[in-house]
Amino acid sequence: MVMTRRTVRGLLSALLAAAALTGCSSDADSADAAKPGKSAGAPAAKTAARSGTVGGAGSGCELPVTFDLAEDWKPEAVLPVDPDSELGGFLTQGPVDLVCEIDAKPAGHIGYLRVWQGKGGDASPRAVLEGFVKAEENTSEVTYTRLRTGKQAVTEVTYTFRSPLMDGPRLTHAFALATPDGPVVVHLGGLDTDEHEDMLPAYELARKSVRVG
Repeated sequence: MVMTRRTVRGLLSALLAAAALTGCSSDADSADAAKPGKSAGAPAAKTAARSGTVGGAGSGCELPVTFDLAEDWKPEAVLPVDPDSELGGFLTQGPVDLVCEIDAKPAGHIGYLRVWQGKGGDASPRAVLEGFVKAEENTSEVTYTRLRTGKQAVTEVTYTFRSPLMDGPRLTHAFALATPDGPVVVHLGGLDTDEHEDMLPAYELARKSVRVG
């Protein structure tokens, strides 16, 4: 099968941003129980207006999780491709494969919430995120935090991404959780840090509302 044309265009920024340095990390995680709180490194953000959910049948992307969508953000499933094809390698990042893109352009932003899913296994959300960040390369200031929203525990990572094709470093957020169908990572990038911060309310809405099933 092939990807939709829109999804291919959506991936171009990610393909162009590939670089050649290895990431490093710092650890804000602990053995204590997950605790509530806002995203690490996040500025005070406005609350995003909710407009439906994604993850269920008929929502644009059928996923092992569901979460709330910000108003005017548009989800689209990423169809699988041959892993040996030219595009196949760009749809996998570490232990997870890209399965859904939620486009911010209709809401006036340049960026996506991207949902990645791994195969079933015993890897913790923290381990999945470590593999995800390592595979992106050219990252620094990596911080992991355990958070809880309601009954759902997630692990979040914030990091800085640098590319010679960008004017400066870009802040990045992602969170991961375990499901019976494999780990799920929800990632927010953006054209630059300013655009990223403008989109944080949509990311926070997703993280605070995410649930398995």
